[in-house]
Amino acid sequence: MRKNILVTGGLGFIGSNFIGFLCEKYPHYHLINIDSITYAADEKNLFDLKDVHNYHFVKGNICDEVLLEEIFKQYNITDVIHFAAESHVDNSIKNPNLFAETNVIGTLRLLEASRKYWMDVPFKSKPEYRNSRFHHVSTDEVYGTLNAEGYFTEDRPYAPNSPYSASKASSDMFVRSYFHTYGLNVVTTNCSNNYGPKQHDEKLIPTLIRNALYGNKLPIYGTGQNIRDWLYVEDHCRGIDSVFHFGQKGETYLIGGQNERTNIEIAHFICTYLDQVLPKSKSYKEQIQFVADRHGHDFRYAIDASKIQNELKWQAEETFDSGLSKTIEWYINKYTKEEV
Repeated sequence: MRKNILVTGGLGFIGSNFIGFLCEKYPHYHLINIDSITYAADEKNLFDLKDVHNYHFVKGNICDEVLLEEIFKQYNITDVIHFAAESHVDNSIKNPNLFAETNVIGTLRLLEASRKYWMDVPFKSKPEYRNSRFHHVSTDEVYGTLNAEGYFTEDRPYAPNSPYSASKASSDMFVRSYFHTYGLNVVTTNCSNNYGPKQHDEKLIPTLIRNALYGNKLPIYGTGQNIRDWLYVEDHCRGIDSVFHFGQKGETYLIGGQNERTNIEIAHFICTYLDQVLPKSKSYKEQIQFVADRHGHDFRYAIDASKIQNELKWQAEETFDSGLSKTIEWYINKYTKEEV
């Protein structure tokens, strides 16, 4: 039976990179992308797939039960890979209701659609959907914050500190409950901070590159000492691919790049790179400006990716220097074109 995979949020940063990756690697799969095209999505992200035979786009909201039922029936959906989510922490502080609606209720609607279409009764799948899988893509922010030492593991208790991470933690719990209550074939991946081509302009790395090129201030929260583990988006796509195909039913896998950097280190790397490739009279570092810190700003995230490395033989391939250099070049090209 051919796989007809419903990918949610496929016009966003990670989703669009993943769809491009999957279309190329598995041309015999049929990918159906549902996206409501909010501010965080960009139709240009997958413009090069508009004529690809195994890709189809549906504009719609994952909270729409009727639409989801129609999609499952029309395309005979065999699997779901769920990216769709509101993801900007600052926006979650301003409008937590939206994050609860999309990230929690939207995930619940998808789980219900999958259960009803694939299963006869709890713990008994319809014969043609016995291998159907629901893959939920989540974040390491559900675990809260770390001090200077230690790492997140799959066994760490949840301790979300923002409305965004709270909404993702809740969605993770609903996914878990559908495995234990109904026997739905689910897997969850929690990733560290992604970076790479096609990321939305509001995120840290695109913001720094854009402001540097346009001669604006480079805003850094607090003292810039907050630490994140950075994962190149293509490495993340390969990790999702591995878990989707080979991960154990009901399990969670953490995907991290093992590239811990402070925010100020990120800014300095970008400035140094631009000083070399697009030099001007003063260093770009002089544009750095520290701004008031975010409420509830977690100090450090870091992932122990031993489980996916040992069980599924996944390994991050991109070094931080090579990945960030590729990313800067992609954004130089993007922002230069926008100026013309």
